Amino acid sequence: MACVTRMDYQYWNEKFEKMPRRELEAWQLERLRDVVGYSLRTPFYQKRLAEAGIAGPGDIKSLADIKRIPFTTKHDLRDGFPYGFLAIPKDEVIRLHASSGTTGAPTTIYFSRDDINRWTSFVARCIYGTGCTKTDVFQNMITYGLFTGGLGFHFGGEEVGMLVIPSGAGNTTRQFRLMQDFGTTVVHATPSFLLHVESKMKEEGVRRDSIKLKRAFAGAEPYSEDTRRRIEELLHIDVYNSYGLSEMNGPGVAFECQEKTGLHIWEDGYIVEIIDPETLEPVPEGERGELVLTILCREATPILRYRTRDLTGFVPGPCPCGRTHRRLRRITGRSDDMLIVNGVNVFPSQIEEVIMAMKEVGNNYLIEIEKDGVLDRLTVKTEVTAETFMDDTRPLNAIKEKIRRTLQASITINPRVELHESGSLPVSEGKAVRVRDRRPKDI
Repeated sequence: MACVTRMDYQYWNEKFEKMPRRELEAWQLERLRDVVGYSLRTPFYQKRLAEAGIAGPGDIKSLADIKRIPFTTKHDLRDGFPYGFLAIPKDEVIRLHASSGTTGAPTTIYFSRDDINRWTSFVARCIYGTGCTKTDVFQNMITYGLFTGGLGFHFGGEEVGMLVIPSGAGNTTRQFRLMQDFGTTVVHATPSFLLHVESKMKEEGVRRDSIKLKRAFAGAEPYSEDTRRRIEELLHIDVYNSYGLSEMNGPGVAFECQEKTGLHIWEDGYIVEIIDPETLEPVPEGERGELVLTILCREATPILRYRTRDLTGFVPGPCPCGRTHRRLRRITGRSDDMLIVNGVNVFPSQIEEVIMAMKEVGNNYLIEIEKDGVLDRLTVKTEVTAETFMDDTRPLNAIKEKIRRTLQASITINPRVELHESGSLPVSEGKAVRVRDRRPKDI
């Protein structure tokens, strides 16, 4: 068990966090109509909603009418790059975030100043709901830049009033020094990095009593309840699950309260559906399915009925904390083939695109993911042509380095690369097996 004593429940925006369901649903309907109005300003939704017979906000009579709206997918967002989903003039946009694409086209999300303020408020709600206050020192050990996790939590922490240390990811020696120098009490990191931190503490002789850490926010990759407990016991902290995705702003979509019995998804900012990924129909209450979200708190880039591909279900019953927003179960995987490696989204097609563009490479390759200690290790095995595979290792080493560098530039992860003689990698009957994920399936 964690060593931190639970505080009394505290609410960042008690009116909305404890709003009666009937009032909450009335709010959602009003906001949905507004978002449909924003959407009709975009090239993509002008066409898509017209095909569905929706000419304006007035065509949305009840929340049930959301089923008239077609789903939106990541492919739609890529096809709309760069401005197909922008609903406001460009001179009113103050920030963009983007995720990498499988064919070079990223998904790009734009924010107005009001959008940033609303997003910040939702993240502050998450942080404050775990018991944090302005007396805390918050070390943000996650990637900054186009990735939403860094700046999203940074602004949310500042909104709460905490001292925020933008340490970024990696470099555990520096992380320890910052913790000791400034008395860090809260961190944000991937669960695998938190385990890595614990192992490095032993290697570097960092005593637990030399740091004041109390809480951690963990997200960006799936992890099991056993992993959470292990982190809590090893580091003597409380660990809270965080859920977000860049298409829905980033962090701040759903978060655990101090009860840790599911992630409260903020329904004043999002309409939530859970569907069968095959039939696209709603699953029975409590069953697992694919999470579909409509964002209600952003005007610059409205997105309706977005298929997240994340698999989850609702936690039944009310939460003892008094919040009325429904809770999601832990995300257990995805309905598509996206891989999450040390918190970074990687599509096999990104790797294939790099490999197949190189004339020295053969037609067969294999992607393997294993655990190397507490971190993930990505290995790309690829055959090379008979002309390339020779006794002289110098050309092979040059090709290997070329593949490694190019892959790292594409997927932001430094992979291991193995070159194999043509015909030596296994060939599957039927559909090719390109990925072997050897990580323990303990979720």
